[in-house]
Amino acid sequence: MVGEPTDARAGGTETPGVFSVRKYGAVGDGKAIDTAAINQAIGACAKAGGGQVLLPPGTYLSGTVRLRSHVTLNLAAGARLLGTKDLERYEQYNAPAGTPEARGGKWHRALVLAVGVEGAAITGRGVIDGSKVHDPTGEEKMRGPHTIIVGDSRGVSLRDVSIADSANYAIMVEYSSDVEVRDVRVTGGWDGVHFRGWKDKPCRNLSITGCRFFTGDDAIAGRYAENLLITDCVVNSSCNGIRIIGPVKHMIVHDCLFYGPGVHPHRTQDRYNMLAGIILQPGAWDVSDGAMEDVLISDVTMKNVQSPVTVYLARAGNLADEITVDRLSATGVYKAAASVESWSDKPIGRVVFRNVSIEYAGGGTAEQGATPARAPGKGVRDLPAWGLYARNVRELVVEDVRLSAAKPDLRPVILAEGVGQLTLDNLRHPRLDNAPDPIVRKALAPGKGR
Repeated sequence: MVGEPTDARAGGTETPGVFSVRKYGAVGDGKAIDTAAINQAIGACAKAGGGQVLLPPGTYLSGTVRLRSHVTLNLAAGARLLGTKDLERYEQYNAPAGTPEARGGKWHRALVLAVGVEGAAITGRGVIDGSKVHDPTGEEKMRGPHTIIVGDSRGVSLRDVSIADSANYAIMVEYSSDVEVRDVRVTGGWDGVHFRGWKDKPCRNLSITGCRFFTGDDAIAGRYAENLLITDCVVNSSCNGIRIIGPVKHMIVHDCLFYGPGVHPHRTQDRYNMLAGIILQPGAWDVSDGAMEDVLISDVTMKNVQSPVTVYLARAGNLADEITVDRLSATGVYKAAASVESWSDKPIGRVVFRNVSIEYAGGGTAEQGATPARAPGKGVRDLPAWGLYARNVRELVVEDVRLSAAKPDLRPVILAEGVGQLTLDNLRHPRLDNAPDPIVRKALAPGKGR
């Protein structure tokens, strides 16, 4: 891609291959609507075979900007693309027919649309500001357009920019492949990066690297992805850190920091506490049949989360296998044990916790330990064990794991119900004289296997 030239940065003499929006009539004063000028510059760049469309320093008030193939939209330091409050100026992405998202209609509006493009990018040190656009007819009677949607596209890169105050998701990736989100900072709004694919058209080769999330809702979420890489990210949220709501294959989460409470509030619930660090719950939100396979969570640090890692299957149409948590350190876990649970007729396959240290708030009672776990809903709930709860799992390996509690807890440390093969190797935990057996194994009650 063409670099950012010094002379064009201020909107002056144009360098070959660089199309300044100022030349096409953009004012950049935060008052005039600059949508047409920005889109004209993008059109001219695309017609020339590609290059860079430059937003020099200034505030560019705009409705939907449409990115095109082989065009890089570059926001110089000091440039702000600001979403207009006028909802009529936003356009929407039309998801493929027959998919759940095809029913979304105006829910797919966005400030920046990259639809059906290849080799496009959004870069620079500027800011894309969703302006907290309020829509009383939108989701939850308040959500407005997403900030960026990448739909039916390939080879799209989002680098270095900051995204602030999204009216819905900051970045939505749908039915696209080879998408890179690198060194992006997201503050406020709802989800940071959300991806959606479908059974026969998952998002493929999505990487989220070196990003900083300070979100009101889930930092990273989605379903139907293959080859998903999340690495070197800082995740701060007033909801979940990573929430997987459907099938995912070949997922790696590596070298990330998760911590709460959130810097920015959850806008619909007006709270700041962080929920789960990582929650894998395919099928929990809607019918999304398929498998979650080959998941590696490694070199992860967490602080002040409801639960470090929660995995559960609630429906017969979903499967899970080969999930490994390696080198995880968590402190201040304030609500629930790590858990691996199947509530369908199919067990979860092989799950490994290795080189893990988790410190819980503790304080649970023997009565809580004797209360059977209830079927999961859409989030974390209290459990009858304080360290690790497993249900309907074919093979569970717990190796070099340290579990501790800030307050004495009278529930079992580990409760394994319907676990076929349980391996405990170098497990460390506190021992209380008045507590029940720390490790409890049970068969599933008849009809509960399911």
